[in-house]
Amino acid sequence: MIKPILYAALPLLLAVGAASASAADTIKIGVPVPLSGPYAAAGTDILNAAKLAADDINASGGVLGKKIDIMAEDDGCDAQMGVQAAQKMIDGGVAVVAGGYCSGAGLPELIALHRAGVPFILDAQTNPKLTSMGFNNVFRTIGRDDEQGPFAAKFMSGYLHAKKVAVINDNTVYSKGLADNTVSALKKDGVDVVYDDSVTPGQMDYSAVLSHVASLDPQVIDYTGYFAEAGLMAKEAAALHLKPQLMGGDATQDPTLIKTAGAAANGWICTTAPLPQFLTGAKQFVTDFTKKYGTAPGPYSPYEYDAIEIAAKAVKDAGSTDPSKVIASLHTIKDYKGLTGNITFNSAGDRTVAVYITVIVKDQAFAPYVKLNAAGQWVPVQ
Repeated sequence: MIKPILYAALPLLLAVGAASASAADTIKIGVPVPLSGPYAAAGTDILNAAKLAADDINASGGVLGKKIDIMAEDDGCDAQMGVQAAQKMIDGGVAVVAGGYCSGAGLPELIALHRAGVPFILDAQTNPKLTSMGFNNVFRTIGRDDEQGPFAAKFMSGYLHAKKVAVINDNTVYSKGLADNTVSALKKDGVDVVYDDSVTPGQMDYSAVLSHVASLDPQVIDYTGYFAEAGLMAKEAAALHLKPQLMGGDATQDPTLIKTAGAAANGWICTTAPLPQFLTGAKQFVTDFTKKYGTAPGPYSPYEYDAIEIAAKAVKDAGSTDPSKVIASLHTIKDYKGLTGNITFNSAGDRTVAVYITVIVKDQAFAPYVKLNAAGQWVPVQ
């Protein structure tokens, strides 16, 4: 009776052995993104960029003789789901985690990954706290809210010549952080902030808030939340015939804003890191992404592509998938030529040079608008 049992178990043992061998031939990179909920489209776009980067790396021979394997986990832009996603990636044996969308999920993910000693490269989470807690395992391919906020304030005061501004946030980690940094910079620039308060995301009507804010006579209404609410606000502001200039932060520059608002989106201005179509180094990426996925890449896709490429480079330079060695390797990244420009990490893990521009919705499409040049002058984005 013993031998038949052993023989019956043999195929299972062989299958497990084959799976282990297959896993040993890959290097896992975790990608936590919202794949469910209102931000699933943005998460899918980031994940697709990660997959495209992995395909390109693998087509060039992989890393250390192994293929890159993307391990995607849905964090739903939610703190609790973020912790669960991080733990799944840790249990799955990732060498690096690269990705994400919401800072609210990114913070608990980072804490879990720090405890496990796994490096985390952020592509879209801009809250300053992420790289201000003294953790050695966090890096970022995009700028921070305390860089975008002053830029937005300077645009409102220096380019739009606004004397009175209303700032609305949605009380999420990202939105409140950007709002606080923007308001602080506006006040330093001598601008009267006539409104600084939050709305609840996911509501069906913001007309009452918009009417109240407009009654305070601001020249600009700046919404620092996400694209879903921004689109609705643009639509309702047009229906109310409000006069203030509408604008928002980088989380509003998503095609969904235009789909929601329609023609009412025209004139909406965003402050943002350069979009893929405006990056000279991303032309082939835009072509490849569009061909593979049937849609143009979203705003954070090149920053995720760079994050995956940098993760692969760090593993290669370390000569190991040991997370501690990869972290040490990431700290040596200097002048990496990515799609989004040269990338060097400072001691906190932030990009040493973060670039911001403005874009405007024109003919129901995002178009380049203005930026600050080296001389501090506002010039058209080419």
